Amino acid sequence: MAKQAGVAIGYLSERTGLAVSAIRYYEAQGLLEPWRNAGGQRRFHRADIRRLSFVMIAQQFGFSLPEIRSFLKDLPGGRTPTPEDWARISTGFRSHLDARIETLQKLRDNLDGCIGCGCLSLPKCKLYNPEDRAAQKGQGPRYLMGDSPKAQNEA
Repeated sequence: MAKQAGVAIGYLSERTGLAVSAIRYYEAQGLLEPWRNAGGQRRFHRADIRRLSFVMIAQQFGFSLPEIRSFLKDLPGGRTPTPEDWARISTGFRSHLDARIETLQKLRDNLDGCIGCGCLSLPKCKLYNPEDRAAQKGQGPRYLMGDSPKAQNEA
């Protein structure tokens, strides 16, 4: 589709399910680069449907807007991204997504056990994190963040 034609923000809203105000917000955050036609109306590339879809999915997986913006920064402005453009950013995104999946799997598999948070409220905590040794590695749920309970007990 020629840049002169583009699509209106209402169409983008209808197609993505996002409110017009959300699309404007994403624009203000630097995730979209619309232009103005001769009548002063905001126009978008049809490819912005895919860009917004990516934003929506990435947010559902817990990525922040600055993180999403960093993934999208390598997409070209002013033209529809090619499959090669998307493949280039998917490489970086995939490694971040894999790390999130691994963390979610750890959470799923270990939420009923000691996660190294320091609460020491479960009987297992006294075995896996005696005297809150996990705190030596830093703040937060250390075992969900990648520290090993075994390494803590050997310290």
